[in-house]
Amino acid sequence: MAESTYEGRGTGAPPVVPVRARGTTLEGADGRRRPGCLSGAGTLALGPDHPVVPEAIRGVIDAGAPLRVPGPATPVKDAFVAERSRTPPPGPAERARVRFCGPGRDDAVATVLRLARTATGRAGGEHGAGLADRRPAGVVVEPVRDDGGVLPASDARLRRTADRSVPLIADGTPTGLGRTGTFRAVEHGGITPDARVPSGAVGGGLPLTVVVHRDDLGPPGPPTRAGDRLAMAAGTATLAHIRENGLAGHAATQGARMLNRLRTLADELACVGNVPGRGMPTGVDVVDPQAPPDGTHRHPAAPEHAAVGRERLRRGLIIDLGGPRGSAVRLLLPLTITEEQEAAVLDRLADALHTAARDHPHGEPRVPGRRHARTG
Repeated sequence: MAESTYEGRGTGAPPVVPVRARGTTLEGADGRRRPGCLSGAGTLALGPDHPVVPEAIRGVIDAGAPLRVPGPATPVKDAFVAERSRTPPPGPAERARVRFCGPGRDDAVATVLRLARTATGRAGGEHGAGLADRRPAGVVVEPVRDDGGVLPASDARLRRTADRSVPLIADGTPTGLGRTGTFRAVEHGGITPDARVPSGAVGGGLPLTVVVHRDDLGPPGPPTRAGDRLAMAAGTATLAHIRENGLAGHAATQGARMLNRLRTLADELACVGNVPGRGMPTGVDVVDPQAPPDGTHRHPAAPEHAAVGRERLRRGLIIDLGGPRGSAVRLLLPLTITEEQEAAVLDRLADALHTAARDHPHGEPRVPGRRHARTG
């Protein structure tokens, strides 16, 4: 269940090749152990190697049943759907329906838009940011985007989108499963979408996507895909562990602590700009504060961001540098991380940022009273 190879592009550093996972840490081919800071791009909610996941997978294999069974019902699928119903969204739980899709995020989004088009008789489907006067079949919103670092949508914007007479589809693929401090990220806005694409971690680290929708959104149709029984078993175990151990609340507490620590860095270093985040998904923008902000009110990337890339690997941090400028540092720590482990990760990140700032022109201490915009 280890995370994929990370090559440290543009840093001149050797590849990090995880070969073994133990708890919340990864062991590389070089024998060095590193904290798992990206949770398999968000697909490993419980960390690289939580024991409940391989135990569930072994249970299916040892049972000797076919790994894929045609038809709508299998005991493993029934157990998965039953576990999901134990953490129902606001509103009548009996109206929720689960459809299994192909293994990728695009499969799930295409499925839910097809349902919306059938239900409304309208064409098209838009993301909330592009919603115009016309009424499409559905509007897809991402409560937390991850294509430019970590970008939470404002609760007010979510509510405005939900007020329109258009089916609302919440895409929680990069978050969900308690990661933002609530079981579903969209719950922060106090709204109930018509359909949801749950977190990419719903398969416990194995490829699995589902759509959860209101029963009147789309016809009953043919039986949904049989799905991968190993992924369903891993997902059931993951969902149950999150629910039974209150990990959504744990994420809220840990996330608040992380944001406070990172915002302290923003007060200390001029090259640290926005500190976006909600719950466990957090990050920092490494910016050039002397350059004017662009149309998104963000400062351009600073030279330090390349140095941060090198310094993070030297300190054993497998973290993302993403966004359109490659300057957004992203952390997706596992829900099971302890306060001590989190502090160790943030200590290493702070050290990497301070070293990068010291070695570049923008490393001067922040001028008292000058603060960057913050989100989250």
